Amino acid sequence: MKILDTWGMKYTGLAFFALALAGGGLPVWAQQSFAPAGGTAISSTSAAPAEQRDSIITIKKRVNEVNVLFIATDRHGKFVRNLNQSDFSILDDHKPPQAIINFRRETDLPLEMGLLVDTSGSVRSRFDFEQEAAVSFLEHTLRAGFDKAFVMGFNAHRQITQDFTDNVTLLATAVHGLQNGGGTALYDAVYHACRDRLSKDRNDRPVRRAIIIVSDGEDNQSEVSAAQAIEMAQRAEVIIYTISTDDSGLVLRGDHVLEHLADATGGRAFFPYKMKDITRSFTAIEDELRSQYVVSYSPADFNADGRYRSIEIVALKKDLQVRARKGYYAPRE
Repeated sequence: MKILDTWGMKYTGLAFFALALAGGGLPVWAQQSFAPAGGTAISSTSAAPAEQRDSIITIKKRVNEVNVLFIATDRHGKFVRNLNQSDFSILDDHKPPQAIINFRRETDLPLEMGLLVDTSGSVRSRFDFEQEAAVSFLEHTLRAGFDKAFVMGFNAHRQITQDFTDNVTLLATAVHGLQNGGGTALYDAVYHACRDRLSKDRNDRPVRRAIIIVSDGEDNQSEVSAAQAIEMAQRAEVIIYTISTDDSGLVLRGDHVLEHLADATGGRAFFPYKMKDITRSFTAIEDELRSQYVVSYSPADFNADGRYRSIEIVALKKDLQVRARKGYYAPRE
């Protein structure tokens, strides 16, 4: 039996039977204990007299498992979907994994997405077109009864205008209802979207979690830092895609922010200069969400110490590029 802990490790409790030696006629019974990191142990014990229970010896063993979604592209940027485990080199904390548990091409996981739309005054020039492109993306991407999304508008404050639903009409209404103006608290929006809406302990089923940010990346109001926002996204195993609203043609500070958010989580930053390129950016995200691999492995020399551990996945074939999240935080005992 496996229990998924808060940060994505799996733990297995192993119980050994205790045999009553006196008289030879006493029943054999067992106890199982499960203790996720940072949580309270959950025990399942068959009915037995207290004096027998005191003599039980329980041996526990933890099994750690890291799951990583990633994509592979050729030198032209096209997705490569027919690769195998032997085509990749994987390092966790600069060491090969102790064991690869599973490797597969993953094209049909349910999606849990957050659409985060910057409504600050700095995005006014293309706001209407961006709303239309976002609605079109939701219409083409969400599958009723399978995927779900929420809409968050943010300026100096953040507001969920539509919580998780698979109803595109409701989501479209929420997008069109956003009003722009004010400052920008981008990092706060990312942090709270991951913590409050996309954290892994909200759902036990395998899903692909993603955030699509439409913003110029110019944060001037957040209470949390970029590092804290990225850490929360990594803990929740959320992939961040960013679409820049800047149409100046210059490389601005906000562009680097958007790239950093995407790169650290295995996502991608888009900088559409022309209006039609915004629609293409959403289309590329939709395609990428259906073109990923997933690898599960046991890391070598693992300690449940809360430390950040880097992940490096490299394609062994020439001219192939891999994009994956940069690492994760180990749970604490």
